[in-house]
Amino acid sequence: MRVFLTGGSGYIGKATIGALLRQGHTVEALARNDRAAGTVRDLGATPVPGGLGDLGVLNAAAARAEAVVHLAQAETGDEDLAAATAMQDGIGTGPYVHTGGTWVYGDTLGVADETAPWNPPSLVAWRKPVEEAVLRRARQGGRPVLVQPGLLYGGENRLIDLFYTSPGKDAGAIPCVGTGENHWPLVHIDDVADLYVAALKAAPGAVYVGVGGVNPAAKDCALALSRAAGIDGKVVSISLEQARERMGPIADAFALDQQFTPARARAELGWVPTHTDPLAVLGRR
Repeated sequence: MRVFLTGGSGYIGKATIGALLRQGHTVEALARNDRAAGTVRDLGATPVPGGLGDLGVLNAAAARAEAVVHLAQAETGDEDLAAATAMQDGIGTGPYVHTGGTWVYGDTLGVADETAPWNPPSLVAWRKPVEEAVLRRARQGGRPVLVQPGLLYGGENRLIDLFYTSPGKDAGAIPCVGTGENHWPLVHIDDVADLYVAALKAAPGAVYVGVGGVNPAAKDCALALSRAAGIDGKVVSISLEQARERMGPIADAFALDQQFTPARARAELGWVPTHTDPLAVLGRR
């Protein structure tokens, strides 16, 4: 299958290109500059010069593809919806896989699934109208699918490294918001890449949380990160207000208490996460 992908040079994108190619697909990937083009080319994909604001480029690339996977992070909801619309117009009745995230559900009060009510922190509140519009295309003959990854780990570990490991090394202790009893719905980058590939065969309008099914406490994650950083398991508790000062609005997302099950993706797509010990991976030097 010919797949057009956005965000190919990013954390999820690089893993997803690899997963698509291993399954025999060919990939064209949006590349906003020469560096990004070199990255996707080295991975085995064909770069398509342009950015999310180049709607004509997105539409044309989607029109010559057989499926689209939208991974790039937009700056605003308007930008994301405009890009999604251009690509959905281009792909027509072919599969269009859109990226969301589990943070939109807020605190889950136990183990939840895709039917949980939405209660997003301000950081991701813009996602609801975008994703509703994307999924409405199923009523018009389109094949939209929504994948909502949990908190990613493995490989570059971008968010966790930026907000936890790097500042923790500098301070001599990994930060933990509050008591750390809240849970993180972790998913390994390689597993979520496989989910994007599996989602190409999903039914129109389907929604899948991309989680590993292991939801460790944030404090246990911080302890593992501390061991990996070589600072002897040192963790420091900080208030939510302090976290907001240090991290910005993403602090409210890290403070969420979320637990999810991947049961729907397992039942409908046959997707089974293979990385089931996130603390071992986080704690690895």
